[in-house]
Amino acid sequence: MLGSLRNRTGNNVGGPLNSRVAFFREFLKQPRQIGSVIPSSRYLERRIIDAAAVASAKTIVELGSGTGGITRAILRAMPARAVLLSIEINPRFHRIVRHIHDDRLIPHLGSAGDLPEILLHHGLSAPQVIISGIPFSTIRNHQGVKVCEMVAQSLAPGGHFVAFAYQSSPRVVMLCRPFLGEEKTALELLNIPPARVYRWRKKAFR
Repeated sequence: MLGSLRNRTGNNVGGPLNSRVAFFREFLKQPRQIGSVIPSSRYLERRIIDAAAVASAKTIVELGSGTGGITRAILRAMPARAVLLSIEINPRFHRIVRHIHDDRLIPHLGSAGDLPEILLHHGLSAPQVIISGIPFSTIRNHQGVKVCEMVAQSLAPGGHFVAFAYQSSPRVVMLCRPFLGEEKTALELLNIPPARVYRWRKKAFR
């Protein structure tokens, strides 16, 4: 199982200090892809988990896992028989997340724009929750549009899409509204920098 992979060196590759160092190094290499110099705070993680209603979901997708802080928070909150598909485009971050010991976790190295194909590849049904850590403010516009379109296409009816941003007028809102409609917003001040959490609910079929 992917969740039972062991670190043969005995090092805590996913520990807080090593994760922060890895995060900062990758930001210096690819600031447009990373979007922040440090990972999210536990307060922001908690707000995201609550907004997404993770505790009642069976299939959860995380787009842009980074060094796995939100990944671990999702695993702590989700049901015992739920599944978490964590998609990360950065190979270094992907390797860190692969060392999280949980059989419910499926780490996948790839692009969020290929979400429908990735779900099919792993034999997963439409997710009730999709959580995004993608820096929509720095990625190219056509890439952001594609991600939002694929999220709307893949999300189960009545499901939640949650994304966070550090800007007061983030592009994620502009990009997602044509596909998911109006969002609900919350502000988390206990994060560096403060972040806004946006939630969309896909309309259920009648």
